[in-house]
Amino acid sequence: MLCPACSTDNPDGFRFCGSCGKNLEEENADAPARTLFFGAMQAPNRAKLVLIRGEGLDGVAYHLNGTEHMLGRADDVAIPFPDDPFLSPHHACFYYEDNKLFVRDEQSTNGIFARIHDSVPLESGTFFLVGEQLLGFEPCTDDEASHTPDESGSYFYGSPRRPSRFKLLQQLRGGAVGMIFRAPTDKVTIGREGNDINFPDDPFISGHHTMVVAENDTYALKDLSSKNGTFVRIDGGRELNHGDFVFAGQQLLRVEVS
Repeated sequence: MLCPACSTDNPDGFRFCGSCGKNLEEENADAPARTLFFGAMQAPNRAKLVLIRGEGLDGVAYHLNGTEHMLGRADDVAIPFPDDPFLSPHHACFYYEDNKLFVRDEQSTNGIFARIHDSVPLESGTFFLVGEQLLGFEPCTDDEASHTPDESGSYFYGSPRRPSRFKLLQQLRGGAVGMIFRAPTDKVTIGREGNDINFPDDPFISGHHTMVVAENDTYALKDLSSKNGTFVRIDGGRELNHGDFVFAGQQLLRVEVS
């Protein structure tokens, strides 16, 4: 852009001349509109998923500019992770509804998890992630406390069963059940040390990480300001907001909404 006052050649888009300070916008107000160079047409960014690498560093970003975006292990998905053995071929779908971003589990084997902000209600069969530990929640029923004889009239001998409101089941890789913890009180804390349930060898668990609370006839999962958060498995579809984190297979993704 040539300055009419001092003839200095200024970069295109400068409002004032870099040499004499002449207002270039006033000088070019009546100039015809410039035609931009034609190139690939791209829709404006609506939202994106940022892959989180080790130590919390940002990795590749997946822009969600279409209507639906499938994540999985297959070759035909928009967000592919072909080397992740814990993902289903078509694992989860990120989609828009009423200009809001949602994620839906596509009946995957291992599900998709969302980080909780403070606390969420728990129902029978809910699974949640604490560090590398996958835990299932089940309320205790009255029949579990029953003590009845077998067909011959003999009672099975064993340790006494204490009353409990709920139990947590550790899910091991391969689908087996590991530890089963029957809550002795209405509140159970989980962490690396000094809790009701401790996982001292899990480097991704905070000292006091999360807790499960029974209140009247309801149950809640509460994060204790842990470093890596607590993630609950999504049942069906769920709305996502800016700053949310989702976990699928071995992939941690941060949601950024424009």
